[in-house]
Order: sequence, then structure tokens, then C-alpha cells
Amino acid sequence: MSSNSVDHPAGPVTMAAGRAVAGRRPLRVLLVQTQAEGAGAQEITRLLAARLERRGLEPHTLFFYRRTAAYDGQPRTVFCETVRPTGVFGMLRFFARLVAAIRRIDPDVVLTYQHFGNVVGAAATRLAGWAPVIANQVSAQMVTPGPIRAIDALFGRLGLYAGITVNSAATLADYAGHAAAYRRRIVSIPHGFENKTRAMPKAEARAALGLPPGATLIGSTGRLHPTKHFDAAIRLLPGRPDWRFAVAGQGADRDRLEALAAELGVRDRLILLGELTPAEVGVFLAALDAFVFPSQGETFGLAVVEAAQTGVPVVANDIAVLREVLASDGEPAALFVDVDDTAAFAAAVDRALGDEAVSGAITAAGRRLERRYSVDAMVDAYVDLIDRVLAGGSRP
Repeated sequence: MSSNSVDHPAGPVTMAAGRAVAGRRPLRVLLVQTQAEGAGAQEITRLLAARLERRGLEPHTLFFYRRTAAYDGQPRTVFCETVRPTGVFGMLRFFARLVAAIRRIDPDVVLTYQHFGNVVGAAATRLAGWAPVIANQVSAQMVTPGPIRAIDALFGRLGLYAGITVNSAATLADYAGHAAAYRRRIVSIPHGFENKTRAMPKAEARAALGLPPGATLIGSTGRLHPTKHFDAAIRLLPGRPDWRFAVAGQGADRDRLEALAAELGVRDRLILLGELTPAEVGVFLAALDAFVFPSQGETFGLAVVEAAQTGVPVVANDIAVLREVLASDGEPAALFVDVDDTAAFAAAVDRALGDEAVSGAITAAGRRLERRYSVDAMVDAYVDLIDRVLAGGSRP
């Protein structure tokens, strides 16, 4: 945190980022996302917007298009399009609306998220005005198209990004080969999260969401996308007739997952709940016997960290970033397994369900994750970065 700070009822605010304290209009921060839906990157912008406002700043959120109703009620929120733009004319119209929206909002600083959000948001911001851009690298490299990676590298090297954030050491390592001009703009800011623990009996939680009362229920949260690899969890069901697998999330992979479950003869034991509100996610986690996270590509894994914090036993894919973030005081907060090995995956879930010593150890470590990933610490880091970016060349 910069030493140039003032006290504020909701936390420290730096001089550059807290000019409202001196009688000027609040610092206007624009958070740019791609699609409006209840997913991890969008949850971070929701938390950040709420906490920045408590500190006297004026956050605005802009989505390229509206996918679900998850952000319909959020204050100072703009959707450039009601559906995903397609075709040359649709993309040109969208981009013109994006530039016009940024110009109307007239932000002091712009925070962009996800690979398309970073490159398209930075280009539009340059056409709209003067505001510096902080690009947030929350998309795994495996889901980022090569041309977008090349543009991103160029923008960072040329200074179209005034700052760049990564949320884990594993993500930072992905940029080790970038030019020095890019790397020196990078700041590590781990995600913070809201504790979604709900003090309610499992039976009550299941009744609230219409989940089967007596079955062994494993579950997960996340967008229905191939990289989330929910098919690996569906493949567990034929060998465990008493298990049900529930997913809270929506997305284009739904039809494929349903078809796989039907092919395996377990369609009646796959429960796709659709998108839930943050409060409902807490109820969902309280309803589970175990949480599984077979994702193949993450920069952090917010959904699984939230789950581990609630005390539900977690079994996660054995990838570097999940081993990094799912640890507390050097102790793992999950069982890790190669989820493509169905027999090993099933055995790991069996241990989480039936071995009290194992489940007790990982859930105890999980409950301590809130200390490691504080929302206030995340916001402090963003405020400090905004302060330093603006101090390097802000509008008079």
C-alpha cells in the first residue's frame, strides 16, 4: 500500500484513488467483463465493485453482452448487447456501442477481465478517451486463442495496459516468456472470496433446492464448458449406483453432458440445476456430501476455494494451480487425483466420503482458506495498484 493514504470508514484509501475525500467527485472505476453470468470472474468484479463503493469510489460495470439475469439488479451496470454479437455487422455495431458506453461513463481507470475483455476493452478504451487500463489475466492459457494471446502480448509490451494482474503463481509462470516490458507491469493479486457457509442441516438444504434427500450427493459449481470437464464426474456414476451428481451452473455444454449421461444410462442421476445466486450456492454446498472439481484449466479456481471454505470435502483435478490455491498453512485442502483415471477418481471420492481422518484433515484446512484469500486484502491491492497507475499519468 502506498504511504500516501487517508483514513476512510470502510478501509484505507490512497490519495490518488480517494479524491472524493478531498471534495472532488469520487474516482470512477469501470470494470469491463465479457458476458453477464454467474461465473467466477464475474463474481470477482461484483465483490470488487461493492467494496470499492464502500471506500468512497464510484464503480461501474460494463458487460459486452447479457447471458443470464445474474447482474440485472446491480447498480451502475451496462450491457452493450442483449445477446452475444455475431457476424461482421454485429461485431462492428457492438464495438461502436462499447466505445460510446465507455465515453459516456468517462472513467478515471478501467479494469478489464478475461482474454477478450482485455484486448477488446483496451482497444475500445483507447478510442473512447484517456483512461489507463489494468488488464486482469483470469483466463487460462488453454482456453485463450493464439491470435488473442499475440495481441495481448503486444498490448502489454506497448503499454496499452498500464498494469496487469495475475491471481496465482501458476498463472504468473505462464507469462515468464513474455517481453520484459510486459512482465514489469504484472502485479500478483490473489482472489478474495465471500464465505458461503450456511448454518443449515443437509436435509433442509436439499429440500430448499429440490435435491434427493437420501442419496449420496456429489456436486460441483461452474459454467457448463468443456474445460470444466464435468464429463469426468458423470463417468463415476455407472460404478456407484447410489451416487447422484449435481451441478450448479449453465452453459453451452449442457446438451453434450446430458447426452453422455444418457449414453451411460445415468441420466436420471445427473442433476443440472442451472445458474444459482451467490446465496443459493451456499445452500447448494451445504447440501453436498462431497464437492468434485475436475476442471482442466484454471488461473485460480474460485468455485472450489469457496466450496472448501464451507467444510465440504473436496476432490480436485491434480493440476498445479489447484495444488497451489487449495492449501492452508502448508496443508492440502483437497484430495488431488487424475480425474481422467475414472477408477482413481472414484476411489478418491470414496476416501473423502468414508475416511473420517482424511475428510477431517482436508476440511479443516479448507475452513482456513478465508484467512489466506481475504476480500479486503484483494481490494487493498487493487486500490494500491490503481493509485500507482494514476500517479504515473492521471488526468488533471
